[in-house]
Amino acid sequence: MSKISQRVTATLFCVFLAGLGLLHLLLPDRGFSPVENRNLKQTPAFSWSALADGSYTAALETYLADQFPFRDSWMGLKTRYERLLGKREFHGVYLCGDTLISKVSSASYGDRNLDFLHELTEKTDLPVYVGLIPTAAEIWRQKLPEGAASFDQLAYLERAKDAGGIWVDMAGALAAHAEEPVYYRTDHHWTSLGAYYGYTALMKAMGEVPAPLGPAETVSRDFYGTLYSTSGIHWLKPDTIERYVPGGNVSVEDVHGGKTHGLYVDSFLAEKDKYASFLGGNAPLYVIRNTDAPAGRLLVVRDSYSDSLAPFLSQNFSEIHLLDLRYYRTGVAQYAEENGMDMIFVCYSVDNFIKDADAVFLAQ
Repeated sequence: MSKISQRVTATLFCVFLAGLGLLHLLLPDRGFSPVENRNLKQTPAFSWSALADGSYTAALETYLADQFPFRDSWMGLKTRYERLLGKREFHGVYLCGDTLISKVSSASYGDRNLDFLHELTEKTDLPVYVGLIPTAAEIWRQKLPEGAASFDQLAYLERAKDAGGIWVDMAGALAAHAEEPVYYRTDHHWTSLGAYYGYTALMKAMGEVPAPLGPAETVSRDFYGTLYSTSGIHWLKPDTIERYVPGGNVSVEDVHGGKTHGLYVDSFLAEKDKYASFLGGNAPLYVIRNTDAPAGRLLVVRDSYSDSLAPFLSQNFSEIHLLDLRYYRTGVAQYAEENGMDMIFVCYSVDNFIKDADAVFLAQ
């Protein structure tokens, strides 16, 4: 390369950097990234002590990265380039054709939480139903890239059967319908259809007849879920969100939020987190009441998979308490006794259960 070409290249590069710097000064800082579904770092406060201990420069580096001009476009370009190089795992998410599947790789509290589950069954005289839900990485294992590492969820479920309680065969119910869209393609949750099959497994374990699957109502055709946000893979088609259970006379009380609404909160359909339209998203405690349902009070100790399961359960129980131990830290057996529950249903995805540090409250 001649000296003139080198100078032209260097000049263009400097102009490019200067242009990015100018754009950073001219463009307003963004508070939230809908693509990444998270709050972005704002200008850090300066202090001599923060500069001395390095916390200011670290915060400044994060701020500049978060507020980089056209950050979303650059991230998408980087991911496409890595895909061309043969990469198939992006930030813990596998690209499987038109589907994103979250990698399940560790079991930080897997054995410990099974012990806590056993202690719960010993603490209460109520029937305890246990339904651990395998994720798409297990039910759709054949879609994973060849040689992709993934935690053996079925082996864990076999061990979980011995922890006590009445087993609910979620894996069998989902595997029997694995060719159907039982999980979202861009999100880690099961779909309403997958939740229905999980509901039928619970009814079978209880010796009850499940309500038939009603006609689907499509409420969104542009849902991009958590895996879309974290992976950087932003060229897939969006998911649809469907409902099968009308709201009817069902009320949902957000106990800590101090408000009551229906089974669905449609305002979330206009936001990024459209899955939160089921019940209204994560909350420490929901109480669902249906005056048209058969009498029965069910305590569900759960994660967010139960948000789309709850509408089906509301057809069979007049009162359902949805307790999330991540936010409501109380002994499960004690809560069930104090609130007059008839039965307990422990319902987590396997991925969440094996990593949940708050499952200790199952034993208290």
